[in-house]
Amino acid sequence: MPDWLKPVKHDNPDGTMALVDHLRELRYRVIWSFIIFLIFLVACLVVEMQYHIFYDVITKPLMQAKHAFESRTGQTVMVTTEGITGAFALRMKIAAIASLIVTCPVWIWHIWAFIMPGLLENEKRYSLRFMLTAVPLFLMGVTVGYLVLPKGFEVMMSFNPPDTTQINEMNKYLTFELQMLLIFGLSFLLPVVLVALNLVGVLRARTLTQFRLPAIFGCFIFGAIATPSTDPFSMLALSAPMAILYMVAEVITHAHDRRLRARGELIELDDEDD
Repeated sequence: MPDWLKPVKHDNPDGTMALVDHLRELRYRVIWSFIIFLIFLVACLVVEMQYHIFYDVITKPLMQAKHAFESRTGQTVMVTTEGITGAFALRMKIAAIASLIVTCPVWIWHIWAFIMPGLLENEKRYSLRFMLTAVPLFLMGVTVGYLVLPKGFEVMMSFNPPDTTQINEMNKYLTFELQMLLIFGLSFLLPVVLVALNLVGVLRARTLTQFRLPAIFGCFIFGAIATPSTDPFSMLALSAPMAILYMVAEVITHAHDRRLRARGELIELDDEDD
């Protein structure tokens, strides 16, 4: 097997690595994540060409918005593909979205595994907890995004002038939907990142408490920017869970810091209780 398909050996017990080893490690993680993605891409494409189940699921938010808008306004919304290769590109994008979601445990694990070489041995025990939390949260975020997209699409369609036909090119729609699902999914990983930084000693619970209000305000600003529709429902569907998950992470980190204090393992820079 070529060296670029083999994991990098880590000989230092303190977890330190040379820059070239970090780059080799990154190459290994990216290549294997991409290989697994391609395998499932082909499998999803074969299933999609035979049964069309992914098309029905992935395009459901657009179709729901289309029917709701047409029944409310009487205007027509057309769904099309463009060009001779448009239909093939549509099937490939559908399979790619399905593969990306199905393989999320793999590439999320490789993201964490890329960080792991810099951790001490006693810190690597958090890896399983990371995976058991990160994957469900990512899928939860994708699900929330999937459920709020129809309302957001309908609001965007409402800007269509009267007596005109709106045409939605499916490849552009799928690109937009993928971006939205990834934004929702990755945003729900916020508490995992915060807790992970706390567990390895980079971030203290008191810091999260001090920056709670700016962080929550930032969640709502991010939600307003990340959701292109003008309806407050889509923004709140992203911002409110992020703010709640931030406070959940704050509670978890406070509990962890108190345990460290009780064992005398936390360097006390202040005397007051978190």
